[in-house]
Amino acid sequence: MPTFTAPDGTPLAYDLKGEGPDPLIVIPGGPLREPAYLGDLGGLADRRPLVILHLRGTGRSAIPADHHSYRADRMVADVEALREHLGYERVDLAAHSAGGTLALLYAAEHPDRISSLTLITPSLRPLGLGPTDEHRSEAKQARRHEPWYADALAAEHRIDEDEENATAEDWLCYARFSYGRWDDEIAAYETASADQFHNGAGGSMYALPAALDPERTKAKLATLTAPVLILAAEYDSVPRPHVAEAAAKFFPDARVAVQRHAGHFPWIDDPAEFLRLITLDADSNMRSIVTG
Repeated sequence: MPTFTAPDGTPLAYDLKGEGPDPLIVIPGGPLREPAYLGDLGGLADRRPLVILHLRGTGRSAIPADHHSYRADRMVADVEALREHLGYERVDLAAHSAGGTLALLYAAEHPDRISSLTLITPSLRPLGLGPTDEHRSEAKQARRHEPWYADALAAEHRIDEDEENATAEDWLCYARFSYGRWDDEIAAYETASADQFHNGAGGSMYALPAALDPERTKAKLATLTAPVLILAAEYDSVPRPHVAEAAAKFFPDARVAVQRHAGHFPWIDDPAEFLRLITLDADSNMRSIVTG
């Protein structure tokens, strides 16, 4: 398995999936989630190689000596070290969920190193657009006609009241809000996620307020000339589609795609539609692409 060394000496790893030139560097979410959950991004690795970073302290990357280095702003140096290790002057960068925080911070610090930026149901906290209770409520209301809706709300209530004693069934029922469909495949995928999260202090360090400066980040991203795609999902709260539209205004060249009938993991809900959306012509004149 390929490895490289971060500037602070921490050994880091990455997966290489697919073959060919011009890889897409992928930053996992979580924050600090094992990258296995990304799979091959719905078959994207069949179209172009993927370099999937194992963030420090996760997967096969080492646990750093300094736990403060889990801050997203400090992990920008890890992404830059990976680019240098691969030997590319500029890179295509993609990120999912909380990985969007790191990708946005990297793009702000190194706009000249970005060929394209693809944000898949991303955290937009670096832009001051983090999810709110209203966004979460909107996303849940979009599922109110589902036969499992009342049971999922009841499971959420039990979790909120006594999270430590919530059952696995409660968590699995509540998780239905995160997906556009629910079947045995999705249930197995969700069940496997229980052991994929960083259990130490890293997750809480990742997006500390001290790690983020939205006004500074927005000012720097205004100089990013590379094309940006923000892929939102109809049933997701991170981000809601209208929040993705607001975020696009901070970039000189950005478009928004909204995957209908999908949740936080759109490549799992409908791989074919996911691939279609993220491979649409980046030079399209359409500001927003909504499919159904």
